[in-house]
Formats: sequence, structure tokens, C-alpha cells
Amino acid sequence: YYTTRLWIGTPPQEFALIVDTGSTVTYVPCSSCAHCGKHQDPRFQPDLSSTYQPVKCNPSCNCDDEQQQCTYDRRYAEMSSSSGVLGEDIVSFGNESELVPQRAVFGCENRETGDLYSQRADGIMGLGRGQLSIVDQLVDKSVIGDSFSLCYGGMDVGGGAMVLGKITPPPEMVFSHSDPFRSPYYNIELKEMHVAGKRLKLPTGVFDGRHGTVLDSGTTYAYFQKDAFVAFRDAVRSNSFELRAKLSLFASQILREVHSLKRVRGPDPNYDDICFSGAGRDVSQLSKSFPEVEMVFNNGNKLLLSPENYLFRHTKLIGAYCLGIFANTESTTLLGGIVVRNTLVTYDRDNDRIGFLKTNCSELWRRVKISGAPALAPSVSQSNDTNLEIPPASAPSGSPANVLPGAWHITCILAMFPVFLGFFPC
Repeated sequence: YYTTRLWIGTPPQEFALIVDTGSTVTYVPCSSCAHCGKHQDPRFQPDLSSTYQPVKCNPSCNCDDEQQQCTYDRRYAEMSSSSGVLGEDIVSFGNESELVPQRAVFGCENRETGDLYSQRADGIMGLGRGQLSIVDQLVDKSVIGDSFSLCYGGMDVGGGAMVLGKITPPPEMVFSHSDPFRSPYYNIELKEMHVAGKRLKLPTGVFDGRHGTVLDSGTTYAYFQKDAFVAFRDAVRSNSFELRAKLSLFASQILREVHSLKRVRGPDPNYDDICFSGAGRDVSQLSKSFPEVEMVFNNGNKLLLSPENYLFRHTKLIGAYCLGIFANTESTTLLGGIVVRNTLVTYDRDNDRIGFLKTNCSELWRRVKISGAPALAPSVSQSNDTNLEIPPASAPSGSPANVLPGAWHITCILAMFPVFLGFFPC
């Protein structure tokens, strides 16, 4: 997953939070938490902050047993949960951001379960749509425009940036309509997919089930409806071997010896991952072994995906890669962070659209002349997390030197890379 730093309180207390467009509440473990795991930073201590205030019980929130303080309770698609009380305090994004500290409501955890308990990150930064979303709170204060952007680094480099506020879209950015009334999640209108230039033969509307095609930065991989997954898997598999065979035939005439792709077991025996060895260690050369993929939107715009947008490194075999696309148990198509590696994604909420621009996200700091680029955060242990929040029942490379003109505030994203598997229906 990818995390960013958030400081809360006076004096500020520092936290590493998963950047999550699939949920709304931002929360950190509270010092009074009865069931919270050991994370990378100390728990938040309200008593040590001179600016902390509890959100008092009122008709617009759920209240604790004493009817004194507002509470929150969030359950996620992979069966973890977080609950606690709501508080208000000063939040800031550190020295890298031009955004001045602001008062915001956040969750102070009293209990967490599942992967939230065992993960290294302290908590979640909710960027989804909703009254408690950090984005909505900043927009309501007129601190930023109703837009934000995320740029995730690549397979090996990591890093990236989060932009709070509006930017002027570069000419090369392609957009898809995003319907806020269709789903509580950020969705796009995906019409079809092409593998190696050939359209996958799929039923009409296969990417339009339930919530449609959802972008969720808190989920690592992508999950397709079963028919779409099978078609995509078979197309990648056949085109990879065909492409490699052509290269092998040409190379053997010169080098007399070439290593071809081979199907190998996945890194975890509990999962039947589709993995191949023989592609080499250099990520920039993956296109010689694996086909390019195009996502085609309803408006005809196309987003080109390189192999690093659908593959992940095998953790036990050098030069081996596994398919990071899995079958969903329901009709929603879920696109996690893997699909938007090295892609600037603009969530233009003001105009109900989402834009995509292929670029080098790890170097975005240098190109916008921001000093103090972040270092790669340490790896964490394997997990099976997808941070897509279950809604309430009532809820429905080669870019310009400066790609971010406009009124915005930028902060760093630090990359972490456990393996997340499995998406469960909401």
C-alpha cells in the first residue's frame, strides 16, 4: 500500500496513514484503545494536545453509551474493522506541504480487527466522498478546490505525491466521466479492454455491474468480474508466450541461446497465482515479454497500461512475475493501486470526471521543483488487505516538465509493498 504522513494536535503527533479513496473516515489509534495492534508510531494522546476537542453527541451522529461523544464504526470488504470516537484537532501535512494547518474531525480508535490490527501503518486517510472525508472537510473550509490527485511510483522505485486542490490538466491527460450518484465510490466508465491490440470478447456491460468500475487506492491489485478475468488472463498468457517465442526465434539466430517464459508456482501456496519466470529483473524490459493493455472508456478515450500495471514481482524467484488481476466474487470491477502505477490520477470532483496521465511519479517532486523528496519507506510483512469501505445501507511516462499548474498543495507519498489478495463483496 501507499502511505502519507499526517500530523495531529498541538504539539503535533506524527502518523503514517494509508492513502485510501475507498473510504471516508481518517483515523489513528487512540491512547485509550483497548484492542489496537502495534504500529510504526505511538498512539495519539488527546490529553497531550492543547487543541484537541471531542465531537459532542448531537442528532447528526451516533453516540457512545454515555451519550457524550460522537462515534464511528467502519467495516471493510476484507473483513477488518475500526471503531472509536470522533475528535477535532489541528492537522497538517508537514514541511513538504504548502497547506497551512487546519482543524479537522478524525477518528480516535478504540478497537481495530483483522488486517488493520496487524498492519504496520498507523491508520487510514479517507479520501472518499462523505462529510467526514478529509477532502470534503478541506473543501468545505474553502482551503482547496474540489479536486485532488494521486501519483503512485512504479514497481521498484515507489514514492510519489498527493496533490490537494485543483490542477490545470496537461493536454495529454485522458478523462472518464465519474458519476457521484451511481456509487459512493469513485467510478469510471470502462467500456472495453484490449490486450496486444485485440479487443477482449466480452458481454456488453461486463464492466458496468453494481458499483461499475471503481478506483480504490487502498486496494493493491485489480479484481474483474469472472468472465472479464478469464478473458484477460488467457489473453495475457497466450500473447506473452507468443511474443516471447517471436523474440526467442530472432535472438537465437544471433545469440544461439535464449531463456523463454515458463509457468511457475506462486509465492504463496495458499493462492493459485498465475506466475511466469524468464522475463529478467529489469522492469523496463517487461514489454518484451508481456503485452500492452488498453482500457477504453465510454467516451472513446484510451489509457495505455504497461506490464507493471498488471504484474507484481514474485517474492521468491528472481526474474519472475505474477498476474495482479484476480476474479471478483461479484459484478463490481475494482481497480487498485497496481493499475495506476506511474500514472497521475486526478479526481476532479467538481466536474464529475477522473483524469489519467502516464508519467514518472517517483520524479514528480523534482519536476514541480519541490525540495525534500521522500525516501522509500521500509517494507512491511505480507498481508491480505483491501481497504474498500462497506457503505451504509442507505448510501447509494514523458510528461511536460511542469505537469501541475494551478492552485494546489502537494505532499509526499511513501510506498510500502506487502502482497494483498482477495476482494470480498460489500
